[in-house]
Amino acid sequence: MFSRVRSQQGLAAVGATLLGYAVMILSGVLGLVVPYAVAAVVALAGEAALATRYAGTAELLDKAGLGEVFRRLVRDLSVVLLVLAAVRPGVGGDVAVLLLPAALWTVAVATSAVTKVIDGRVDPPAYTRNIDLGALRRVPVPPAWARWLAGLRLPLLNVLLVPAAVVAVAVDRVAPVVVTAAGTLVAGLVTAAVLASTALRGRGKAPGVLPAVHDWLARERPEVALYFAGPAKDVYQANMWLAPVEATGRRAVVLLRAADAFDELADTRLPVICVPAGVDFMNLDLGSLRVALYAANVGSNIHLLREPGVKHVFVGHGDSDKQASVNPYSKVYDEVWVAGPAGRERYARAAVGVLDRDIVEVGRPQLAGVHTFGSGAADHLFTVLYAPTWEGWLDDDPYHTSLVLMGERIVSGLLAAGNLRVVYKPHPLTGSRSAKARAVHERIVARIRAAGGETDPASLDGTAHLVVTGRTPALFDCFNATDLLVSDVSSVVSDFVQSERPYVVANPAGLPEDEFRRQFPTARAAYLLSADCGELPKILTVTRAGDDPMAEARRELKEYLLGPAGSNPMDRFRDEIGRLCG
Repeated sequence: MFSRVRSQQGLAAVGATLLGYAVMILSGVLGLVVPYAVAAVVALAGEAALATRYAGTAELLDKAGLGEVFRRLVRDLSVVLLVLAAVRPGVGGDVAVLLLPAALWTVAVATSAVTKVIDGRVDPPAYTRNIDLGALRRVPVPPAWARWLAGLRLPLLNVLLVPAAVVAVAVDRVAPVVVTAAGTLVAGLVTAAVLASTALRGRGKAPGVLPAVHDWLARERPEVALYFAGPAKDVYQANMWLAPVEATGRRAVVLLRAADAFDELADTRLPVICVPAGVDFMNLDLGSLRVALYAANVGSNIHLLREPGVKHVFVGHGDSDKQASVNPYSKVYDEVWVAGPAGRERYARAAVGVLDRDIVEVGRPQLAGVHTFGSGAADHLFTVLYAPTWEGWLDDDPYHTSLVLMGERIVSGLLAAGNLRVVYKPHPLTGSRSAKARAVHERIVARIRAAGGETDPASLDGTAHLVVTGRTPALFDCFNATDLLVSDVSSVVSDFVQSERPYVVANPAGLPEDEFRRQFPTARAAYLLSADCGELPKILTVTRAGDDPMAEARRELKEYLLGPAGSNPMDRFRDEIGRLCG
């Protein structure tokens, strides 16, 4: 619903922009200053909204040939029409009104073109971390003020012609338009001269980053790649595999495709290469690779999937009973690695084309640090972790997350219980698609803050309630401080079972208990919580007392979800990597 409303608002901004420009032209022809001024405000407000809030929708204008350059020309033309129709300045004034905006428009467009040339040289085609690329050649860059003025302010200075035209008509003088256009033209010419000088000095001096990356690949010959093509908001999916890949001891590299994801990638000792452009990436010599691990299903995976001689393996970002864990796209890989028998059976039930022989059970190597016992500290306060999943890709599924329907009742019930600590860790994507989810999240944060909780904790030490939304403390660190988990049908539940501690799964749809446990095997050993949260006090009483009737069921479920007891998942992961490397 949120995305649909946002899309409608974006289209409304497009409509306001186009309508405003159309009325500006008509009012300019007729010399009507008031309608012109009103239309200008509407058009410029719509354009500002497109630039700041609805950039994706603004692309529709570009595709229709009504991009920024065209709109700038229409705006300047409307200024000329209004002044000529209403002021009638005479021959000399006519020439000034016609030539100055035309010259301004020409300089602004030329400056934008030169800026793009410079940006193409300055912005590197690849980003690296933990890699010695040697001495790279430096590319001349223009002064900060010139890039700032060219990239941001020249179009805004051009907008000043609109109020100048209104003032010119009001005073029946052409001077306001001439002075404004001349001043902006001077600023544009100075900026253009500086940028042109920079562009000429940088001719033939490519950054050399890609050749250096090619040299590094040829020299180091990595055999394992962790590939991630998603944006920064999804980079947690790659972060969870950094330590396991590093622990294999193989020559490995992390391959990214988005610059913002590169910036947000967690700390690692692995070499990292980010190449955003598809053509540049496909030109990399990756002939030494033997195994490519994919943490997410995205379209840009095709740029590595096309590489011959590589075993392509989907490892995902957590096993769960959600539909995303059995995506039909998974059949494009050579193998699909799951944690335990539950993952294998999940694909068999879904019948999405992934063959049983291509499924490998490797456990969850990330869980090696999750303790299978509670805190032994004398001052330990019973801690409940509420970790709901996000609203999901389908806006019309009200039961994907407990947050919207139950979240506030869950947190309020926990806070009211007293003598316990609440740790709230929402999914990283919470509120990204649903305005309701975002609003509930904000109210929960405010409620915990009002109860004396910390909203930006550096660690899990202490006894205060916590809101954990950053990269640290990590989810598995939260597990180790948790006595009881409250969550949804998600991979959080599967991973928490490693601890063998009690957990609660929300049942916001109110399914019968037997049906819920049948549909969602990860809930077989869970306490279930209905939408009214009526079971919460009893669950807290039982789990705090240590009289836990679900303990044996959790131990059995752990083997079903994560593999046989006693096996080391990191060893299994390392062995499977070795098998494919040959």
